Formats: sequence, structure tokens, C-alpha cells
Amino acid sequence: MGGTAALAAALLAGVATPGVAAADSRPASAGQDRPELQKAIQAFVDSGLAAGMQIRVNDERGEWAGSAGVRKLGASAKPPTNGRFRIGSTTKNFVATLVLQLVDASRLKLDAPVAGYLPQFKLDPDITVRMLLQHTSGLIDYTYDVDAEGKPVQGIPWQGKAWVAKRFHTYKDEDLVRLSLSKGPKFGPGKRWSYSNTNYVLAKLLIEKVTGSYEREMKQRILVPLKLSGTELPGARTDIRGPYAHAYYRYEDAPGQWKVIDVTRQNPTWISAAGDMISTTEDLQTFFSALNRGELVSAKLLAEMRKPHPESAALYGRYGLGLWVQDKVSGCGGTVYNHNGSNNGYAALMYSTPDGSKTLTASITSGDAEADVAKEFPKALDNLLKTAFCGKNAGS
Repeated sequence: MGGTAALAAALLAGVATPGVAAADSRPASAGQDRPELQKAIQAFVDSGLAAGMQIRVNDERGEWAGSAGVRKLGASAKPPTNGRFRIGSTTKNFVATLVLQLVDASRLKLDAPVAGYLPQFKLDPDITVRMLLQHTSGLIDYTYDVDAEGKPVQGIPWQGKAWVAKRFHTYKDEDLVRLSLSKGPKFGPGKRWSYSNTNYVLAKLLIEKVTGSYEREMKQRILVPLKLSGTELPGARTDIRGPYAHAYYRYEDAPGQWKVIDVTRQNPTWISAAGDMISTTEDLQTFFSALNRGELVSAKLLAEMRKPHPESAALYGRYGLGLWVQDKVSGCGGTVYNHNGSNNGYAALMYSTPDGSKTLTASITSGDAEADVAKEFPKALDNLLKTAFCGKNAGS
């Protein structure tokens, strides 16, 4: 697996030249000097994990935004700190929040059978709305998974040369769900935990069923009230509007022959509501801080969201309802919540303390280097989190 594909897999599953940046849309606090944060994001670039990176940290010292690397290969300008990017599976936290808002509004029941809302799929009647958000439904991931016997199950092309060839193809949500169902269950509903994008495509269809429009509800309940003007649901649109950094994809075109292409433009319907949204570090900060301050869902449902499944331990912690719970940042105590993600070429980081007072949001754009992702990504991420949430560098 190439560096870019491995990074995408790690972020999806949670297992893994000088220039001047464009003006920020919300300037960082005057007089702030955060060389330790700049050093931490530069480490991502130096390790080969990123062509460019932009970051935003809000804490007791105020707000700091910065970037490292390049906006485009072969150029010198840094990524814009107000740039838009594909946030991948970070989308799941938005979707889970929206579902829980509908539960608060008595439009959905958290422990009701999904089959009652979406009878056309003939789902196991024991699969509940909660199980979709928690990844305990037992449904096979339509991208790639293993079956009940541990044998590989191939779904749609989602990486490598096959994905490159179909990166502008438009997929239908119903077809993605039916592909998953055709592979049979991985386990019985609620019996185990397994991360599956199928769950969140079904969550989107569930929202559409009870409201009439997923996009309208997302806008009216979250994007507009929070003034998230840089966040959108692109559908089948392939471009990114506004300022952005280019993203690249490295893949094996033939045995031993590697190619790198610009994948800034791609059709995100392959990942649908499991990871198709576009946003900014500012919008992610606004959203995640509001969620953790208790402004988007009731206290009861926020507590449910934060209850991690005991079998879901991974790089980002343990999984609740559309949320990773990391009990301790290496080097310091305290819990942080997150939902990171990637979308072949782009990756997003989104972290917050329980009260929403300290947040870290970031975008990573892949380049042409082959990185040792299994070794370098956890190390660079740990260093960044320690710097932001513990006030020190990993090497100090």
C-alpha cells in the first residue's frame, strides 16, 4: 500500500519552499508567537506525511492559526490558513450530531429499529439507530472489509489504480447500501464493534426519510445557525470552492511503477455522508466547540455520544456515537474528544476538551513522498497533541 493510501486507511479507520500564507478569515490573537506549534506541524511535512498542513488552535492563550509545507507541488506558497478541504470521516460527527438533534426533536428514536424507517432494504430488525452511529450494526463496509470468517470482502474501488480510474464516477447511496447487504453480515447486531462506512450512508438515508432532505436539515440545524460559511455538502460536484491547497495521490500504476496525480478534484459520492463534506479549520473549531459546550444536542444525548464502546480501541481512542474518546493524551492527563478523517489526498484533524474551551483543528494534504505511515503518523500526531494540549513537545 502506498503512503497516501496507507494514510487514508489509517485516518478512515482511526488505526492510522518559503512563502506567505493567505490572510486568515479570523485573525489569530495579536502578538501570539507559537513556535512549538509551528515546529509540530512542520514535522508532518518533514516526515513525508504531508505536502502541506494548516492548523488552528484555540486555548487559554487565544487563537493561533498557521501552516507549513506548500499549497501546490512545485510552488512556494504555503497552504492558506483559511483554506477549504475535504474532511473525510470527520463528516460522521456532523451526521451523528444531526441524527441526535432529530432524536431530541422526537423525529427519531435512538433505539428504534432502522428497518422500521427504511423497509426497502429488509435490514435485520435488531439493527437500531444507535448501532449505526456506534458502528455495532454488523454491516459490512462497502469499501473494503472482512466477513464473519475473516476473509477479505471487496467492495467499490476506494484506493490505488482502481480508485484513480473511477474517481469521477457518481455512486448512488442506495447502491452502496445494497452492495454491503449483498455481502452478508459481519456479525449479529450489537454483538461486536467494527467501523463501517455503510452505517453512515444509512444514517443519511434515515435523515432523508424522516425530514425529506438531508442537505436542508444539515444547513438549517447546524451550518446556518453556527454561521459555518466555509462548510458544504458537495454532492457529486468535483471542485472545491474558495481558497484551498492541492492534494495528491501516490499509487502503483504497474508493478514497481509509482505515479503521483493531483486529486484536488474528485467525486466524493463514493464515500457519501460517511466522509464527503468540505470545511475549514475555523468552521470545524466553531462546530466542535459548540457541540462540546452542549449547544447542539441535549445533555442527555451528549452523554450518550461520549460513551465509548469497550471493544473499539484504536489510535484515536474508543468510539461512542460518531465520536472518538481519547482518555489521555500522551504525556499529560485529561480526556479529549475527536473525529478525524481522510478522503484520498486530504485529511482532517478535529479535537476538543470536554468543555469545548481548548480545540485543535487541522488539514493535511498529501504530496509525492512515500512515508512510513505506520511509524511516522502516530508519532507526529502524538507530538502535535502533546504540544497543543500539554504545552510541550514530545522531545522535551
